[in-house]
Amino acid sequence: MLTVITYDVNTEDPAGRKRLRRVARHCVNYGQRVQNSVFECVADAATMARIKAELVELIDPSKDSLRFYCLGNGYRAKIEHVGAKQTYEAEGFLAL
Repeated sequence: MLTVITYDVNTEDPAGRKRLRRVARHCVNYGQRVQNSVFECVADAATMARIKAELVELIDPSKDSLRFYCLGNGYRAKIEHVGAKQTYEAEGFLAL
């Protein structure tokens, strides 16, 4: 199933910048960055639950936010790409 993860981390202080780096690095481990703070992750429900729990531990919920959009297994018909950034095959190999 495809899940889109977005985050907004407050970077007004050094601790916020550190949280931002940690969240971004964690997302890179599980998905493909499609915009600065947007990742697409293909994972089963158990793996996605673990990813969510790990990300929640990395943020400060009083200053930061996470959003998870579950597009399910039929996601191909739900995504439309327009613009300069090249698209990719979500279930293929991740680009390094």
